[in-house]
Amino acid sequence: MGTTIAAISTGQAPGGIGVIRVSGPEAFQICDKIFRSKFSKRIKEMSGYTAALGEIYQNGDVKLDDCVALVFRGPKSYTGEDVVELSCHGGLYVTRQVLAEVLKNGAVPAEPGEFTRRAFMNGKLDLAQAESVMEIISAGGRHAMMAAQAAESGVLSRNIEDICSKLEGLAAHLAAWADFPDEDVDVVDIAETQECLRICSSELIKLLDGFERGKIFREGIKTVLVGRPNVGKSTLMNLIVGHERSIVTPYAGTTRDVVEEQVFLAGVPLLLADTAGLRETNDPIEKIGVESTKKQLKSAELIIVVFDCSEKLSEEDIKLIELVRGLPAIAVINKCDLKCEINFDYIKDNFKYCVTASAVKNEGLDELEHAFSELIGIKNFDTGHAELFTERQWFAVLAARDALEQGIRVLNMGLTLDALTVCVEDALAALYRLTGRRVSDEIVDQVFERFCVGK
Repeated sequence: MGTTIAAISTGQAPGGIGVIRVSGPEAFQICDKIFRSKFSKRIKEMSGYTAALGEIYQNGDVKLDDCVALVFRGPKSYTGEDVVELSCHGGLYVTRQVLAEVLKNGAVPAEPGEFTRRAFMNGKLDLAQAESVMEIISAGGRHAMMAAQAAESGVLSRNIEDICSKLEGLAAHLAAWADFPDEDVDVVDIAETQECLRICSSELIKLLDGFERGKIFREGIKTVLVGRPNVGKSTLMNLIVGHERSIVTPYAGTTRDVVEEQVFLAGVPLLLADTAGLRETNDPIEKIGVESTKKQLKSAELIIVVFDCSEKLSEEDIKLIELVRGLPAIAVINKCDLKCEINFDYIKDNFKYCVTASAVKNEGLDELEHAFSELIGIKNFDTGHAELFTERQWFAVLAARDALEQGIRVLNMGLTLDALTVCVEDALAALYRLTGRRVSDEIVDQVFERFCVGK
């Protein structure tokens, strides 16, 4: 019989409710020692998916807090075990005291990710689905969350299982042909075998290609907002952020240093830096800011270049256009509410993506989001498709792809089918590691050490 674990499952900060989760064979008995229902019903007598209002008692006779006990009976619970969730007031002190009482009465502290690990061990979800749980928790934007939810529902796992099913059928045919040459086993058709390997390899390549795009949603894009002084960079940044973050004045050179903020554009996190205006200056402080801007440009993954619609292109504008040539950039022609003096054609000739805006009037954000979506290739991104989330998953798929490519080369070289069998088995072993069908304890440990305590 396993141990019963417990942990605070809500954040380590004051809140309206604090939840202490208890899971294991003694969950009901332990909670009955500290919880008293207002209706005299004990937890061990309650049906699954029911709740009871009551109170938590300390040392058996001192009321600690009001509480709602929610009961889940295994195997129809998150972990597959008997589970009780004790919801009390969300103060740090009170939740810690309730947890202390649970531990005092027989539970042990849960390790990071141990609830989800038990769900994996009890067959409630596979390893890829378990990893998606942490992705949901850490999701910083809409696309990342939706993709992680799709993975938790099994989209990635089903994709991998479909590929495994094809390869398992091929492996079984190869084994039967090799082991029972005198039996009535269909001859291995080389053309059909090559097609099977090609199809499976193509599916794996799609997953590998989508990994970098998925990283954009999870980790964000380092973005620099640049332009000569007083073109409206800070006003545009405030428009994107949704509140005043950069100081806005009519005086050139107000932004002396890099102002950074994490924002969301088209549902994608941007690590957005509003930089000092690029111009020749004798001001030593402003000069430092200009040099910092140039350094930011070298490491930027996206550059938003801002121009003033109400003024002709200056020498600084032309130099800036040359500076960002060939880099991933969007031109924003700002102040379009004023009389237009700028050379639109020149800018459009130098930027693939060009939008107009009036940041001061909150206009142009939709157009900017549209251009951004096209530039990074997410305009038609389907968050319901299978996506890889972790380096572990990526390496597993890469190993499987390499094994299948080797198998194709084996056939092309006319080598024995025994050599092909090894390639197919290697590919299956890599995919089994991804979903956890055959995986070492060391890999499982690596997966769950990323989790927070209580999940």
